[in-house]
Amino acid sequence: MKVPLLDLKAQYSTIKKELDEALIRTAESQYFILGPEVGKLEENICKYLKCKYAVGVSSGTDALLIALMAIGIKPGDEVIIPDYSFFATAGVVSRLNAIPVFVDIDLKTYNIDASKVKAKITKKTKAIIPVHLYGQTAEMNALAEIAKKHGLKIIEDGAQAIGSQYSDGRYSGTIGDIGCFSFFPSKNLGCFGDGGMVTTNDETLYEKLKILRVHGSKPKYYHKIIGGNFRLDAIQAAVLNVKLPHLNGWSEGRRKNARLYTELFIKSGLSTGSGSTDYKDGGRVLLPEAIYESAGHQNYHIFNQFVIRVKERDELRTFLSGKEIGTEIYYPIPFHRQECFKELMSDKRYTDGEFVFSDTAAAETIALPIYSELSAEQIKYVVDSIKEFYASHS
Repeated sequence: MKVPLLDLKAQYSTIKKELDEALIRTAESQYFILGPEVGKLEENICKYLKCKYAVGVSSGTDALLIALMAIGIKPGDEVIIPDYSFFATAGVVSRLNAIPVFVDIDLKTYNIDASKVKAKITKKTKAIIPVHLYGQTAEMNALAEIAKKHGLKIIEDGAQAIGSQYSDGRYSGTIGDIGCFSFFPSKNLGCFGDGGMVTTNDETLYEKLKILRVHGSKPKYYHKIIGGNFRLDAIQAAVLNVKLPHLNGWSEGRRKNARLYTELFIKSGLSTGSGSTDYKDGGRVLLPEAIYESAGHQNYHIFNQFVIRVKERDELRTFLSGKEIGTEIYYPIPFHRQECFKELMSDKRYTDGEFVFSDTAAAETIALPIYSELSAEQIKYVVDSIKEFYASHS
């Protein structure tokens, strides 16, 4: 049986007629940059996330970049970020000649450890970028308290988390000062190329984001500030306007698959349950938290990725590849070990062994197929194959 990591054709086939009509409609309009489709998407995103403003941009990376520009990040400013994430989280800070300051993660959630943020704040600190990794929100209440006390801005990196909710019901991307989303094709809500969205409840930031999106011009050709070409194109917006009404169903499908994985792994004897960080207690396969509990409430995890931890990660991946099961490693090198940040790590603010959990995640995590169109038989085949692998390693 073949189980790809992601099968976008399976999703496309379910809404092909709607998508094809949207593409033809856009082609016939000959309106390709911003315009009605982008405006409609921005309105739809605001309604969906229950936020005041949304600005369509060219990618999730550019969403982060324009957000930093909007809050006035300048050369030499410091921005606190998790050590374990997709490179864009750190890269956009450095592109503005600011300094990314790394903080270790919570190994249970793979998100930034809020308890370690305060120690990294200096007079140069201007912002915090929590990443809602794999579709689960970071500890926003704790981070908001820290930010308020020290006069910092919060930019939420929700590239993998559109539709996820914090324990109080607020959507990711609407809790901090600015929220950033990616519509890369592999996301729960993906377009037919690159695309992104910036959200805020602050009218002043909203107006600035709109100006920055078009090279800093208002009106056209008149520039009081320097922006960039961060425009979302109409084709991508048209695709997303078709897909957005289906997003909750797709996310629920991923959650259903996550629950089935958890049940099958426990039944197989490979795991004792979800959310454990210790092999002594959790078994040979450590599962992600199926539903993250906080203060008696529950976060809504959308499972953009279903990531497990195993000590034999690389061997297991090779074995699963031989079984035609797709996997991925997110992310094999944390920021503090990236060559481009080598000089930053000579800073006295960091200590040896400080990023133990980031290193652990980088060495032991592997993502399994989780897209909503997976069948129960395919999921069972994945778990059975992993059980077979461990039967030969007992």
